[in-house]
Amino acid sequence: MRIKDILNPESMIMSLKATNKEEAINEMADLEVATGVVNDKDEFVKSIWARENQSTTGIGEGIAMPHARNKSINKARVLFAKSDQGIDFDSLDGQPVHLFFMITAPDGADNTHLQALAKLSGLLVNPDLIAKLKAATKPEEIIDIFTAAEDAKDAEEKAAAEKAAAKKAEDAKEDKSDKPLIVGVTACINGIAHTYMAEQALIKAGEKLGAEVRIETNGSEGVKHELTADEIKRAKGVIIASDKKVKMARFDGKELIAGPVVDGINKPEELVKDILAGKGSVYHDSGNSEEASEAKASGLHAIYQQLMNGISHMLPFVIGGGILMAISFLVEQYMGGAKTEAFVFLNNAGSMAFAFMVPVLAAYIAEAIGDAPALMPGFVGGFMATVYKGSFGGAYVASVNHSANSAAGFLGGIAAGFIAGYIVVGLKKLFKGLPKSVEGMKPMLIYPILSLLLTALVMFFIINPIFGALNAGITAFLNHLGTGNLVLLTAILAGMMSIDMGGPFNKAAYVFASGAFANDPNSKTAAILMAAVMVGGMVAPFATAIASAFFKNKFTDEERKAGITNWILGFSFITEGAIPFAAADPSRVIPSSVIGSAIAGALVGLLHVGVPAPHGGFWVSPLATNIPGYFLAVIIGSIVAAVILGFWKKPVNK
Repeated sequence: MRIKDILNPESMIMSLKATNKEEAINEMADLEVATGVVNDKDEFVKSIWARENQSTTGIGEGIAMPHARNKSINKARVLFAKSDQGIDFDSLDGQPVHLFFMITAPDGADNTHLQALAKLSGLLVNPDLIAKLKAATKPEEIIDIFTAAEDAKDAEEKAAAEKAAAKKAEDAKEDKSDKPLIVGVTACINGIAHTYMAEQALIKAGEKLGAEVRIETNGSEGVKHELTADEIKRAKGVIIASDKKVKMARFDGKELIAGPVVDGINKPEELVKDILAGKGSVYHDSGNSEEASEAKASGLHAIYQQLMNGISHMLPFVIGGGILMAISFLVEQYMGGAKTEAFVFLNNAGSMAFAFMVPVLAAYIAEAIGDAPALMPGFVGGFMATVYKGSFGGAYVASVNHSANSAAGFLGGIAAGFIAGYIVVGLKKLFKGLPKSVEGMKPMLIYPILSLLLTALVMFFIINPIFGALNAGITAFLNHLGTGNLVLLTAILAGMMSIDMGGPFNKAAYVFASGAFANDPNSKTAAILMAAVMVGGMVAPFATAIASAFFKNKFTDEERKAGITNWILGFSFITEGAIPFAAADPSRVIPSSVIGSAIAGALVGLLHVGVPAPHGGFWVSPLATNIPGYFLAVIIGSIVAAVILGFWKKPVNK
């Protein structure tokens, strides 16, 4: 794909009216919506500001490149805008911005789009190109300037490739030792623009200073131009210009300079000169997966990311194990009872996977905090949370709680993950000053022993007794809920499934129900809670399917086609099928879905519908304790949501 394919005269503002940063972003966002590039201005602007809050996209030299990649974007596009008077955009050099390149890429953007965006970003380090863009007065001129620059760049790269091949064929007649090699990695959070601009800037700086620069990029397409062991070995030094983690162990013993990706754009010559002058620090890998150059989240957002890391790794165990257990129940009910070999095999296989649910959750919460050294203590802490006494594998007998008569369960596992993670973080700080000669002891001896000892002590004497009692109390409370309270709880859980359709609220409701189910798979109340989140997650896709079928004038052709797919997604309990509808019209789709889901959830509690399976939608309906009630709850909730949405939405031609 060519750069001209992501530029369009309709997406150009040759004279911005805005006088400040906020006005400029809003003016450009309005055009993105008007041209159909963006379907939700509020969400899009929010994502633009989220990127700006990480670090300004005003990269200096009068250029700003605000960019976003999410579900509110329909297509890959570069909006070009000019400001004659210049706008204060918090640029890195403090100068006003005259040229804006607002880069948009949808979540599903393919590599050809991303390659074009990357190529455009790389061209912007050319001062002659910038001068021509500033002088242009018509949109067509902008496209012609980029087309010519791209042709020249392609020809230059082709010639360089041919020259390199010729050199290789001649067996490198020139001694490479005369031209020092510098290797590096560039990466930014979104990986759309800065990654590739830093790459090009460093390569050009190397050419100017007589050095061969080889850059590995870690952008939206993944890792490209990956450095080889031979290149790293031959390199004079390493430049890391990155805002996220990169693989660092391979650079052990090399002279290295690390900084944010903007350093690669704004001071590439300084970085190259420092490496050539030997001003970098020798990097020593301690073998503990501590990796440099990461833009860390903080506060509640960091906690959420750490928890989601655990949950994302846990879900395959919950779904895989739960579905096999569900199939075993079908075998028990309809194919011979609990003594058949098929039932025993399926139930045991599912139970084994389920048994790892809490340990894996805790392990990967810990890993998100303390990296690889925290994985083992997190896993053991999570395992300690799942049992309070017993024999394992027929060989080991353990009591893992002090004065407790119940497992700490799901909540104890979450606590174990955070405790193990921060214990490892503390150990890393405590032993940071060890002599280099004993660095290898940390990952092999110090971290495993001390992290396990400290995590086990906290779990044994504090967490398990407290959370064991709490878990027992919650289980008893759930099992003795009256119908009124049960209806309220199931309505809330089901409604939460549609608030953000796969986001934090959705995950919180699902985790609560699956945690109760994991604590006691035979609990009737836990099965009812699983049914509640199941129907809550099925209503939104069904509602959009129904509404788009019966209120055709309220939906676009694309939405009506998506609505057909949502019949299958709803049947399978895949809430995310409704996300495109919610992204296009959140103020109507989300409230309608929440109301319908809450009604469906309330009916589940009222009719005591239980589904002893963590996933499957209507595919696991034979397991429901009240099969007609299960279907009835989803049908009524979906119709209510669809009718509200259908009457509430405006016709598309208006």
